[in-house]
Amino acid sequence: MNLNKIIYWVSTTLLGVLLLMSAGMYIFNYLAIEEAFKSFGYPTYLIYPLAIAKTTAVLVLVIQKQSIIKEWVYSALFFEIVLAFFAHFMIGDGEQTAAVIAMALLILSYIFGKRTFKNSIV
Repeated sequence: MNLNKIIYWVSTTLLGVLLLMSAGMYIFNYLAIEEAFKSFGYPTYLIYPLAIAKTTAVLVLVIQKQSIIKEWVYSALFFEIVLAFFAHFMIGDGEQTAAVIAMALLILSYIFGKRTFKNSIV
């Protein structure tokens, strides 16, 4: 296994674990997440769809090599992570560190995924 593939799989796996932990919190700790969403000013009916979307995103990142769907997942996760960062930053709860880590892992996964699967058919 070459270095590009190792970096891709480590960053993608860590990103996947982070997203699945977040989705798990959305499902199993609903009341705390509901309060957080209210403090952000977000509608609480987004909690379960976001948990499903994060879980689906992890599946696509792990299963797909290079495809249009995977590109969409990367872009959706980019916007989700940016919005999470600014939501935590704006209310000043100091919880934006996870978003910074997630963004670094997302960028590493994207760049090294392109290098690893550059010869794959879309």
